[in-house]
Amino acid sequence: MTASKWDLLDHAHEALRSAVDGVPADAWGRPTPCDRWNVGQVLRHAAGDQLAYAARLTGGPGPAEDPFAPSATLAAAPAELLAPALEAAAEAFAGVAPGTPEVPVPLPPFTVPAETAVGAAALDAAVHAWDIAVATGRPSPLTPALAAALRPTAEALAEPLRGFAYAPALALAPDAAADPVGSLLAHLGRRPDWTPPDA
Repeated sequence: MTASKWDLLDHAHEALRSAVDGVPADAWGRPTPCDRWNVGQVLRHAAGDQLAYAARLTGGPGPAEDPFAPSATLAAAPAELLAPALEAAAEAFAGVAPGTPEVPVPLPPFTVPAETAVGAAALDAAVHAWDIAVATGRPSPLTPALAAALRPTAEALAEPLRGFAYAPALALAPDAAADPVGSLLAHLGRRPDWTPPDA
């Protein structure tokens, strides 16, 4: 995938939309790879993160709740909850010029180069798309091409945020490490082979 970081955000947003659109109505309470959060909470967290990026860029309203303490209640249809957040983030990043050296973001160090900022929002959306898909027993929309394109952003962001936004990196066997999706997830502290407890 040779898309720009801005195109990458579009791909990641589409991955998250597709993951949410396919969730069975009775699956929102299922456990996910995000420890202690169910599928509905991961959705609320992912939407909140995108709103937080938009708010930092525009000064507009951010998420109504702490994205790191998401509610288990879905007060609206899932797609309706997600759509405004993705639209807000896409619109906010559309106003950021490539090459801008300092762009505000909602995570330390709170300003990063433009390409890192938009990559961070894309990384967040794509990984949570994987969380939701695997938790509900469906194919992951986090493709090898998307994972490979997101890896440089993950390498730039993960170490300063270990213990806050990312868990410690996991070691993989050499054959597993060659898989871009598994390698990306393990770098962020997620088990690529995670399956639902009741699977």
